[in-house]
Amino acid sequence: MSMMIAAGLAAILATSAGAAPTFERLPSHFDGKTPVVVETKAFKLVINPDATAKSLVVKANGEEMLEPREGIPVFATTQIRPFNNEIRLVQQAKRTTYPANRVRREGDLIRVGFETAPYEVEVRVEETAAGYVTFRPERLISNTEQEHQYWHWNLDVPPMDSFRVLQLPVKDRENFGDWLNVMWDGRGCVGVMGGTPYMDVDNERRWGFHRLTVEAMKNYGITNGVAVLAAAATPAGFLEQVDAAEAACGMPRGVKSRRDSRLNASLFWTAEISPGTADELLSYAKAGGFRMMLVYYTSLVNGGRKGYRTLPDYTWAKGWTRKSFTETVRKFNAAGISVGMHTLQTFIGFDSSYVTPEADHRLALLKHYTLSRALPASENVCDVYVEQNPIAAPMHPKCRILRFGTELMTYEGYTTERPYRFTGVRRRHLGTYAKDHPVGEIGGVLGVSECAAISTYVDQDTSLQDEIGDKIASIYDCGLEFLYFDGSEDANPPCTVNISLSQIRCVDRCIARTGRPPLFTEGCAKSHFGWHLQSGANAFDVFSPEYFKPKIIEYPYAAAKRLAKDFTRVDFGWWRFGAPNLKGPPQKGEGLWGAGRTVGVQADIWEYGTSKAAAFDCPSTMQMSLRALRSHKRTADILATVRRWEDVRARKWLTPAQKELLKDPKREFHLVDDGKGGYELLEWTQLDVAGGKWTDVRAFMYERGGKRVVEYWHIQDKARLVFASPLDGTPGLDAGDMKVFETTLPADAVKAAFASATIQNAGDAK
Repeated sequence: MSMMIAAGLAAILATSAGAAPTFERLPSHFDGKTPVVVETKAFKLVINPDATAKSLVVKANGEEMLEPREGIPVFATTQIRPFNNEIRLVQQAKRTTYPANRVRREGDLIRVGFETAPYEVEVRVEETAAGYVTFRPERLISNTEQEHQYWHWNLDVPPMDSFRVLQLPVKDRENFGDWLNVMWDGRGCVGVMGGTPYMDVDNERRWGFHRLTVEAMKNYGITNGVAVLAAAATPAGFLEQVDAAEAACGMPRGVKSRRDSRLNASLFWTAEISPGTADELLSYAKAGGFRMMLVYYTSLVNGGRKGYRTLPDYTWAKGWTRKSFTETVRKFNAAGISVGMHTLQTFIGFDSSYVTPEADHRLALLKHYTLSRALPASENVCDVYVEQNPIAAPMHPKCRILRFGTELMTYEGYTTERPYRFTGVRRRHLGTYAKDHPVGEIGGVLGVSECAAISTYVDQDTSLQDEIGDKIASIYDCGLEFLYFDGSEDANPPCTVNISLSQIRCVDRCIARTGRPPLFTEGCAKSHFGWHLQSGANAFDVFSPEYFKPKIIEYPYAAAKRLAKDFTRVDFGWWRFGAPNLKGPPQKGEGLWGAGRTVGVQADIWEYGTSKAAAFDCPSTMQMSLRALRSHKRTADILATVRRWEDVRARKWLTPAQKELLKDPKREFHLVDDGKGGYELLEWTQLDVAGGKWTDVRAFMYERGGKRVVEYWHIQDKARLVFASPLDGTPGLDAGDMKVFETTLPADAVKAAFASATIQNAGDAK
């Protein structure tokens, strides 16, 4: 090998390993000596002249928030491949990130240059009186002071795919909230956040710190990007900065929403509201002390019994008019109950006017294909020839749907060698019209919802989401105060943008129509910007009573601990109100509530769940069935239990010490009226009755006033509980509604008596 070749190879290897190429020349206006300082009344950020993060100090206590030893650059730029000719001759054709290597401040502008990439970015910095800072890319500069330019290439310069607006190595602390992108404890808080829905906000766990990033993407406009940096000594101070940033940037007021006293109120969920049932539902809601009513959209609009299949036509169901629903909402409001709607803002049902007889052009496509042969209108099974390899097309039987023009088709399979084609294609799917499709027409695979596969979803790059938002706003205008956005997971990539967009576009339409932002929203999926509107985070699915308590700990309890790090509450629901079913096979597995044998909802089961939720200042959503409410013999007892805990939430009665007690997953607690308008919080334990816990009679014991107190009831009917020998002179107890038995006997004697008892005359329960 010649010395010249060896030297050239060495230079190439050095460059690919990250060393700056020898042909780069630093512009003279970067002196390489002066750091950039960004400072507010709350903190001081120092950036080294080489663009690496040096320090971020919280002024109130001098706390250093950064870990600078890895030399993380504050800014970076990414290209889908090296574009400059002399650079791409050296580097691989792959997505390449060029870290910033020089910065200089000129007034409110920070000028940023990069390793190798021959361009610069001007970032406007606003150091606000509220204490936070915004970073906005303002100008992209193709640097004419450097030798190697794009003058002979016909492309927009600089050819930047994304720009990292802010990147900080924040030291690990007790809490990290990955939704809001905030690291904090009692001595310092730092959040690196996006100021619009279009930002790619992320974090990476490193040794002793997290790298927090905010990136602006070309497809949404590099200079439309906004990063927000907030830092304070306390969580309260940090949230004050976030609140101010929300107001200034026109974001939803997530901090303000979280401060509302109603946010910890549980929700009475119904899919059965109508002019004929509203009064009955209101009576149950009042009995349970509910301050929130969540109405499923299917009870308001036509086709409700078909569920998702008719979304989002939203025409009033029989019996409802705008006036009658508005009057119903007012009736609930007069009783102190706020009303919201549960809907699916991204779903387009297969029976809706958006799908049949002509599929809307704005339905989401997973992948696009170009016809390589004409496809004439026909009723016959055929092959559809395309230019692109369909190797990644869905093969789930319910998801094999194509859309070309306004026609839908199904396919049986596809080839992965030329000529590429979809095989076994059947036309006129879902009643759409067969049409001629010429060579070169572009269509694709329809995005079918993973939930039941009876709907497709919206392309957020189109006007369809706004159109649906207008329909939701029309119902919201009847006096609704909050929204649950189900189906949020069905959004186009990038999900970090489109999940939030699918929600905020609906919220914006509601505000535009009524002038009233929702008190809060919830949703089954979230992305970074959604923190500002999803003050209620998400609810979980329904588990049968037999698995309810462990599943509370496995899912919502674990989520509550995690979301508390994001200053956000979790909805511990959904819980289904169901009566006992003592016939049929046992419940299978740990999934959703099925048709098997079950004890149904019982007071202790929901008390366990609602008490654990209250420990985190969280509510739950309880799905109420009128049939079950009417038939369950213990409805009054269960609603009385819920009412006590909702009163505790409304009064904010629990002390910090009590909340810590309630957080113990192995301990169960019971609220007892103290006779003075307040409560006592007592630990209780379930007793084995007649040889087991899962019997027709349930009993729980606690200590009060020097006595052992047992609360007991029959799960559905009534029976006689007979002791093997009299318990404190009592031969037996009649079990029906919840009752109390008190004794001075030791706890072990009480446990033994109930365990050895027999249940007689169970009546209809057997």
